[in-house]
Amino acid sequence: MKLSRLAALSGSLLLAATAALMGAAPASAAADAASTDYVALGDSYSSGVGAGSYDSASGNCKRSTKAYPRLWANAHSPSSFAFTACSGARTGDVTAGQLGPLNTGTDLVSITIGGNDAGFSDVMTTCVLQSEATCLSRINQAKAYVDTTLPGKLDQVYSAIRGKAPAARVVVLGYPRFYKLNGTCTTGLSETERRAINDAADYLNNATAKRAADHGFTFASVVGSFTGHEICSGSAWLHSVNWLNIGDSYHPTAAGQSGGYLPPFSSAA
Repeated sequence: MKLSRLAALSGSLLLAATAALMGAAPASAAADAASTDYVALGDSYSSGVGAGSYDSASGNCKRSTKAYPRLWANAHSPSSFAFTACSGARTGDVTAGQLGPLNTGTDLVSITIGGNDAGFSDVMTTCVLQSEATCLSRINQAKAYVDTTLPGKLDQVYSAIRGKAPAARVVVLGYPRFYKLNGTCTTGLSETERRAINDAADYLNNATAKRAADHGFTFASVVGSFTGHEICSGSAWLHSVNWLNIGDSYHPTAAGQSGGYLPPFSSAA
């Protein structure tokens, strides 16, 4: 009887200790987030173009209250949050105008960059307006740029970030594949063009991931979270070409920011 009671008591204490530890984990995580100094850098995929609800003070940078950096900050209440991502930004724009908030106390940095350097907007315009052959040629030009020039430009940005924020965890996010192949779209680009555009996005992501890893940064792919929500999927989290608001074209919707970008960033952060 005494052994049974002792075993029961030990079991109860073990369960209580386990419950206490499990209950303490969220509080600890919340405390860690509350002490985090977070800076969000990058281009339109980080500023939230296409998601609407833009902060008027951000002007042409179009920083949205529905962009994944703002959503993460709202959920975690970091001790400080600086949002300098800007629509149209290239690597040189980041180094020249976005790094001001970084310092030795910065704990977390997020960034999307490289798409504008590689000429993504011109690629999409070419593919929509011109022939399949011209589209494929322009895609190959962009891929050649990713091979020869973009790595050095990414190195400059990543080195500048590390120089200003030596202790920060830096999360580099990629770009989605834009089209669901054999999807619901019946007009517009050919299936060959859609496949080539998707392959180019993968090409850019792979190059970016390598440069991020070489700098000790974390690369967070968004391809998986956007799968099933590409253009032509019937449940798209990306704007197709929009002639009435051309700037939104091929950018994530609000759902794309919250469902496509926020989860990979939250996991990596």
